[in-house]
Amino acid sequence: MAAKTTRKPLIAANWKMNFNTSEAVQFAKKFKGLISEVSNTDILICAPFTCLESLKSALSGSKVKLGAQNLFYEEQGTFTGEISARMISPYCTHVIVGHSERRKLFNESNSDVNRKIKKALEQKLTPILCIGESLEERKAGKTKQVLEKKLSECLKGISKDQAKNIVLTYEPIWAISKGKNDIAKSEAASPKTAQEGHAFLRSLFAAHFGKESAENVLILYGGSMKPANVKQLMAEEDIDGGLVGGASLDPESLSKVVKFGVD
Repeated sequence: MAAKTTRKPLIAANWKMNFNTSEAVQFAKKFKGLISEVSNTDILICAPFTCLESLKSALSGSKVKLGAQNLFYEEQGTFTGEISARMISPYCTHVIVGHSERRKLFNESNSDVNRKIKKALEQKLTPILCIGESLEERKAGKTKQVLEKKLSECLKGISKDQAKNIVLTYEPIWAISKGKNDIAKSEAASPKTAQEGHAFLRSLFAAHFGKESAENVLILYGGSMKPANVKQLMAEEDIDGGLVGGASLDPESLSKVVKFGVD
């Protein structure tokens, strides 16, 4: 595979269901100053739908991009409570799809995720596709089988050209922190274990879309990246950044992740 230096790292904050609009704007104002000198890493905040318009204004002039945490696979219609790609595209460059919480709590299938990816791409949004295994699946030795099935079904019908606009996230579900208050309790995968998952996903991507596509696709780590482990994780060849949950809820903490743990 290509040297890692050819892929610019991406740190993406996933705020989940946290912050109202005023809280989000206050975060943005402080965060901008903390990362003003960062130039070698792309930065993304995936915020609640209600915050996107205000955050776009608050982050204007900064290098921070915005993403959404979900979307629906229809453009419009009688779908009470849903948000379409067309509605978020004026504010966002990216959108998370297939997060383990969406799969578990809201019963999203690989087919649902596939339809969401296609709709996101139609609206020029970059889908961040989350793929990972549960603790039970890992203990049963099914990690590779699970990853292969999810990637294959979620990217069914995606062309090689479209694949250039997709970001992957290796999301070992067993390693995810459940929120701001238990960051220290989560058992993040070791850098070696995380690297194994990333390398396998890259090999799967190569099998579907070719070696060149696989060399260029960004694969983020989605298993509790935080200031204490980011430097070690980012040293691995196939880890290109992180989808950061609990550690993204404080501007200081997120800025340290963006700087790879360096104050």
